[in-house]
Amino acid sequence: MNLEFSRRLALFGMIPFIADTIRRWHQLSDLRVWPFWLDDFLLGGFLLYSAWLTGKDVKNGRRFLAAAWGFACGMVYPSFFTQITSLDQPDPAPIPSGWVAVIKGIFFFLAVLGLIGSLREKKQRV
Repeated sequence: MNLEFSRRLALFGMIPFIADTIRRWHQLSDLRVWPFWLDDFLLGGFLLYSAWLTGKDVKNGRRFLAAAWGFACGMVYPSFFTQITSLDQPDPAPIPSGWVAVIKGIFFFLAVLGLIGSLREKKQRV
């Protein structure tokens, strides 16, 4: 895992808000649910912007990329564990709650890998 891996992984930042849009499509008109949509849009936008910035300027982009992955970890952690504790309750998704937990668990794992990759320095050859 390195910076380039982390950057390429961040390019898939649109997946969370696409997935949550599908998951909550039937709740679009319910304003009480909008905060749950907004966090995924912020997450995806932050990851995409940081991937773009890192491609243009590695030094400054690395900080944004690490921050974006830190934000992602902070967002996905409670989402995943709340889902785990709510497996007996129906989910807004058109799939069972257990599958939603598995998907969120994968996103959490990838966010941690992305964060690690963004923080690892490239080894210098002597």
